[in-house]
Amino acid sequence: MFLLGSQVQAGIKGDVEKVIRNKFGDSVSFSMQKLVLEKINKLAVEKKVHQRFFNDFIYVWSIRKADSVVAYGLLDNVKGKAMPITFLVIYDTSGKILNSQVIKYREPYGGEIANKKWNNQFVGRSEISDYVVGDEVDGISGATISVYSMTKGVMKLSLLFPLIKSQL
Repeated sequence: MFLLGSQVQAGIKGDVEKVIRNKFGDSVSFSMQKLVLEKINKLAVEKKVHQRFFNDFIYVWSIRKADSVVAYGLLDNVKGKAMPITFLVIYDTSGKILNSQVIKYREPYGGEIANKKWNNQFVGRSEISDYVVGDEVDGISGATISVYSMTKGVMKLSLLFPLIKSQL
């Protein structure tokens, strides 16, 4: 199992916090929590997206400016061809995507999904957006599994966000 507590405390957590600082600047503060997914929410989202969550939990960063929450970062994994892909999606407080980024890509091929331009196509989307590869989301030649997996992962978190917002 990936994303064990020690991994999040080590490099992955630092990488996420670097992404947050790059996006919002040094004036933000943030806190991280491990959020155990309620079974009913988890199953409903998995059924709609046709992809299972990698774990029964996700990591969530609450991002604050001047004592007000301005965004949330959700960290999750999806399956690549053989290894998990760890990714972060940052949402504004209404649930619109501000940023998506691959934090850790472990496969020898398909790493193009970490490209900023490819990830920028998710900006502005939310739980009501379409996430159809080849139609709404650009494919990448040679990265088919990664593209579908990452797209479904972003959709999964977007559908989950309104269901968990009250817990954050």
